[in-house]
Amino acid sequence: MQTANWQEIEEAKKAALEVLLHNTHGPYHGLPRTAGWGYPEPYTRDLMFSIFGIAVSDSQKLLESIRRVLETLAKNQTEHGHIPSLVHDKEDRGSSDTTPLFLLGVGIFRKITGEHDFLQDAVRKALTWMEYQSPSDRYLVAQQPTSDWRDEQWVTGYGLFVNSIVYSYLRLLNQHERADMMRKEMGRFTIIGGVQHRHVHEGLVVKHKPYYAFWSYKIYSSERFDLLGNSLAILSGIASHSRAEEMVSWIEEECASMIKRGELAVDLPPNFFPYIKPEDPDWLVRYETYNKPGEYHNGGIWPFICGFYVAALVAAKKFSIAEEKLIALTKIIKKAKSKNVGFGFNEWLKAQNGKVMGQDWQTWSAALYLYAVKCVEEKRTPFFDEIRN
Repeated sequence: MQTANWQEIEEAKKAALEVLLHNTHGPYHGLPRTAGWGYPEPYTRDLMFSIFGIAVSDSQKLLESIRRVLETLAKNQTEHGHIPSLVHDKEDRGSSDTTPLFLLGVGIFRKITGEHDFLQDAVRKALTWMEYQSPSDRYLVAQQPTSDWRDEQWVTGYGLFVNSIVYSYLRLLNQHERADMMRKEMGRFTIIGGVQHRHVHEGLVVKHKPYYAFWSYKIYSSERFDLLGNSLAILSGIASHSRAEEMVSWIEEECASMIKRGELAVDLPPNFFPYIKPEDPDWLVRYETYNKPGEYHNGGIWPFICGFYVAALVAAKKFSIAEEKLIALTKIIKKAKSKNVGFGFNEWLKAQNGKVMGQDWQTWSAALYLYAVKCVEEKRTPFFDEIRN
């Protein structure tokens, strides 16, 4: 990589750390805020994702802030083990990804600190809660629509993203037998043709495609591409190395085609494609206002997800592409709605023109940028290396 690019990356790293330190204290019980201005609340999923960047930041202040978050979540855990959507509000419930992200976060925190029994009672309750999220009483967990980070997009039944998180925390918490069985279930094909035979259980593998299905449940499924879920599948080792290589090639070819068609103006993958359009059967009327093609969850460019994609490229040993995408990511995190910041670390961008559309100084955007840089610098993926091996 050229010296000028590394200098720019070093500047961006300092800016990312500044964002995280700025967001350490918010107005809700002194807990971290989700964004510098727009989101003062401590959203559980955002802060759990931020652990990846905090873990490689060497900042004791950030580490202590995330300890406070995890301990507060444990205090606000429900009787049955569910983790709330807002760290400070035990009544804000219903998310399908907060409990698995809490378990993943605790697993990483234990690795950093060496506190192997940290929040053991809360972990035990959360593990039990997650076992009860399987309608088939097996290993894949199911969810209700709009209950994960996609609050404006339907994921029905067995979603790739949530199950990838579950698999990852099972490995980190040494639940290897259950993880093995879960990977086996995910490796089955999604059921197509509208017929489900007795004792045939659906999985998340798509025939004739290298990636995993967006979601699957009984005779229904979506074969649209989920960048976050598939990046996590590569990082965690759910995808074999050969499948990961094929997937990366497929992603890059599809993005090149979208650029030619005018559907993509950034050298980074959208979070989701092909976009859902009004003429498609999975289009919902509400999408016209909140989830247009190439926007938000329907194909927006999310820097935090691109950070995971850069890490996934490192895991697939695609080091040159990882460097290219890190440079592209460094360019887009400069964009901001506010005119008085050098780096915006915005929430998301419109795919067709690269315009920033979300909130500046987003915690997870800054955190996953730090993690992506660490992966490229060291040609390894902290915590996920252990999961894969």
